[in-house]
Amino acid sequence: AMEHGDEVELPVVASNRGGLVIGWNRLRGFVPASHLVNLTPHADELERQQELKTFVGRRLRLKVIEIDRARDRFVLSERACRRAESAAAELLEALCPGDICQGRVTRLCSFGAFVDLGGVEGLVHISELSWGRVDHPGDLLAVDQLVDVYVLDVDRAAKRIRLSVKRLQPDPWQSVERRYRVNQIVEGVITHVVDFGAFALIEDGLEGLIH
Repeated sequence: AMEHGDEVELPVVASNRGGLVIGWNRLRGFVPASHLVNLTPHADELERQQELKTFVGRRLRLKVIEIDRARDRFVLSERACRRAESAAAELLEALCPGDICQGRVTRLCSFGAFVDLGGVEGLVHISELSWGRVDHPGDLLAVDQLVDVYVLDVDRAAKRIRLSVKRLQPDPWQSVERRYRVNQIVEGVITHVVDFGAFALIEDGLEGLIH
């Protein structure tokens, strides 16, 4: 969770002078008071202790910022989540069609791959993965893989980003007439057979019909 910057929602099980104690399975985590968002500013020591006690029993959205394995303890921050939200909003506002970014694959499904660009996710539709035929995104990408992507479209209102991997590679159809000619003999792989003939793949993205 710390390595990937994941948010976790965890219960507050106790408070002390320095902050809050968080429960996660059989471990105990600590949120310093300085990493909480809504504490009353300029409160004296007694008021701060009373306010911290009101958090017990609540669940907070947090990020792990430090791990102490020797003491079986970890440190979390509520402010880190807010900073991440702010950074994500800034990124969404700054992204434009035509931008080239690097992201991390978070999910694969039948229709494409979701890529985290640093707090906001975009979708690479299966048709935008390669100029060639792709049966499943998992044939080309893996979860947690870093990948360069091209921004196709940004819908800020819906918080949707359309991405492409194949647009970073040349379209084979753009130069097909320079590389192939009538009567040229080439080698291909039969991809599928239909009533009126067979389709042969001569390179990624280029299929021809044998009637």
